[in-house]
Amino acid sequence: MFAKFFIDRPIFAWVIAILITFAGILALRALPVSQYPSVAPPALDIAVTYPGASAQVVEQSAVQLIEQEMNGIENLLYMDSSSQVGSGQVTLTFKPGTDIQFASVEAQNRIKRVEARLPDDVRRLGVTVTRAGRNFIMVVALVSPDGRLNAVDLGSYATASVMEPLLRVQGVGEVLLFGTEYSMRIWLKPDRLESYALSPADVGRAVRAQNALLPLGEVGQLPAAPGQEINAVLGSRGRLATPEEFGNIVVRANPDGSSVRLKDIARIELGAQDYNRSARLNGQPIAGMAIRITPGANALATAQGVRAKMQDLSRYFPQGVDWVVPYDTTRFIELSIREVAITLLEAAALVVLVMFVFLGSWRTTLVPAIVVPVSLMGGLLGLYIFGFSINVLTLFAMVLAIGIVVDDAIVVVENVERNMRTRHLPPREATRVAMGEITGAIVAITLVLMAVFVPMAFFGGSTGAIYRQFAVTLVVTMAFSAFLALSLTPALCASLLKHDPENLERGFHGRFNRFFGRVTTSYVGGVNHATRRLLRSLAIYAVIVVIAAWTYMKLPGSFLPEEDQGYIVTAIQLPPAATQERSRAVLESVEQFFLKQPQVDKVVGVLGFSFFGRGQNMALAFIKLKDWDDRPGKENSSQALIKRANMEFFRMKQAMLFAINPPPIPELASAGGFDFRLQDRGGVGREKLLDARNQVLGMAMGDKRLAAVRPEGQEPAPQLFLDIDRDKAETLGVNATDLNDTLQSLFGVSYINDFVRQGRVLRVQMQAEDATRRSEADLMRTAVRNSSGRMVRLSEFVSTRWVAGATKLDRYNGLAAMKISGATAPGVSSGEALAAMEAIAL
Repeated sequence: MFAKFFIDRPIFAWVIAILITFAGILALRALPVSQYPSVAPPALDIAVTYPGASAQVVEQSAVQLIEQEMNGIENLLYMDSSSQVGSGQVTLTFKPGTDIQFASVEAQNRIKRVEARLPDDVRRLGVTVTRAGRNFIMVVALVSPDGRLNAVDLGSYATASVMEPLLRVQGVGEVLLFGTEYSMRIWLKPDRLESYALSPADVGRAVRAQNALLPLGEVGQLPAAPGQEINAVLGSRGRLATPEEFGNIVVRANPDGSSVRLKDIARIELGAQDYNRSARLNGQPIAGMAIRITPGANALATAQGVRAKMQDLSRYFPQGVDWVVPYDTTRFIELSIREVAITLLEAAALVVLVMFVFLGSWRTTLVPAIVVPVSLMGGLLGLYIFGFSINVLTLFAMVLAIGIVVDDAIVVVENVERNMRTRHLPPREATRVAMGEITGAIVAITLVLMAVFVPMAFFGGSTGAIYRQFAVTLVVTMAFSAFLALSLTPALCASLLKHDPENLERGFHGRFNRFFGRVTTSYVGGVNHATRRLLRSLAIYAVIVVIAAWTYMKLPGSFLPEEDQGYIVTAIQLPPAATQERSRAVLESVEQFFLKQPQVDKVVGVLGFSFFGRGQNMALAFIKLKDWDDRPGKENSSQALIKRANMEFFRMKQAMLFAINPPPIPELASAGGFDFRLQDRGGVGREKLLDARNQVLGMAMGDKRLAAVRPEGQEPAPQLFLDIDRDKAETLGVNATDLNDTLQSLFGVSYINDFVRQGRVLRVQMQAEDATRRSEADLMRTAVRNSSGRMVRLSEFVSTRWVAGATKLDRYNGLAAMKISGATAPGVSSGEALAAMEAIAL
């Protein structure tokens, strides 16, 4: 008999239990901690940069080519992309369980195949492939309390001295800068270019030639002449460093000995690399660094590591620089895990108390009180072996497991006591007899319970990913409980139990047993009464089943409930042609509204970036709320604040604003609620697709089950279309390539090469002065050099007209698509909202 081995060798049983406990403790220290299991399928982001290109050009010249090449990649689940002015992104989502490293290599190999077909600027700036991350766990901000440093100063310092150390923190996968670093900006003056008969291409060539690192060779390099006594490397001034040095670059040398220098035709300054994106904290400029973690990393440990690293780096900050963490999602994760852990301890304490009350002896109570923690340690070991994490659901499973695993130990203890009491056997002999009677029953009970939970481990989709860890935790813990019930528990019973019948008849235990005996007698009488009236009992049972089924059918369904996570997000979108100045004014209004709310602690505002897309008309605000203890009551919850905010935002006509609760699982989305896409499968065109989207939006906004239904994207914006008279251009000797280069360099941003500042390699960029690119008239005054060297203005062969064009183009699985997002109305489940949207769309 299996149990007899351990009854005769209790020390061996103890050794096994201690090994399980130690292994569980080591697993506990190594297990990642998160709020929920990792449910998002693995994904890759492919990003392209094409400065100055419209959304249509980015889509047709880069994004579609990459999409076509990615079709057929192994385990690809779906593919979506977006093209915006100057950039594009393709996201590949793979089936759960796919080796993302292998998929990344395969994607990069396919990009290499299509690289030759991509535009030169796209190839030069590079096509990047990264593991996709959905959301940020925290934002770290550099601030200048005394205002001595501006946003560019802070962004440059963050890039040079902070971001790279943060990337080396265990668990950090990406650090996204909400700000910018320095760049050598060459602001061209088109009128001066025209007067000197120079083109932007001339400027670019001159800068590349005179701001370069070139190998010069060596004196005395082998093979050398006999008697050579010295060997030295040749050196020369290569890269330039200051605006003055760049200003002295010779753009053209004339035969008479005069020259045209860069400072004669441009203004050179040390400016910002990117003016499109900036961040603020409570209205003050900052350099924000958003942190994403690597898949499977310990969110709490990563956040603690980031804080520790920032504390260490702060010792070397220059005067006037400090750091804060205005946004941290791990606080809610930490509180959630702590609350469940407290529940786990409370459940264990209650189980021990109930066992003591019913078993009536500290000796009998001690047996299951020892076995239950060992079983839980075995469950932790199982989590580590299966590659799971400590999260709310695995801890819930352990809370439930306490009440299940204790039964095995109690069955053994009660049967041993019964044999001691009825057969007057000593503890060791009573244990042998008891185990012979119940070993099969323990195995059968465990298998039946496993059969209940094992099917949950085979659920598909995100639901399966969530409940798989719950089910496996329970099953593994029950397996360890059954093993301990056949090994450690009988060894403890043989060693600890002592027959003391008088203890059950006196004091508190005597009174409790007499009371419970009366309750048992009444219960047995009720059972006898029910069995004598079997038809009535079956009828009552049938009614209960019907009521339960009806209630189940009527209960609303949802994936996971929304919670007050301590922060909310506000997405801001102005009309397509709006400038950043107008977006800043709206963001300031949003900041002022939230800072007046007593529930709000901090507000981080970001210009040029939103969930809707990127551009001058986009902004985003992260609102950190005060601690939950400081804002009790439903009226101070995040949901109540969101409702008040959206009512206020509805009155702001200059922009579309939505206050949004974060999703329960950040991996699955950037905001809570739902989203779906309308696809152009019939090839009818984006105009009709836009009409269909607007029709769906109108119907959805009138549905009381839905709230904050919004388009995810950008509306068509005014675009200045150039009609080029190609015949006349040829007659005038204007080359199309020269025309494109001139327009891109003046009205876009042209990246020339690099320079070195304080040990960092930074960009040299060229663009026209802002005063010369404000209107259609400025465009028509632009001059292009023809084949004979004469400057020809665009007004001689170009006409313009205003059209409506998309600033952001979305695609899904290779087809044009439009995305709509929304949330549920109060008291409505996500299942009901999805059913409503499906009914509207059909």
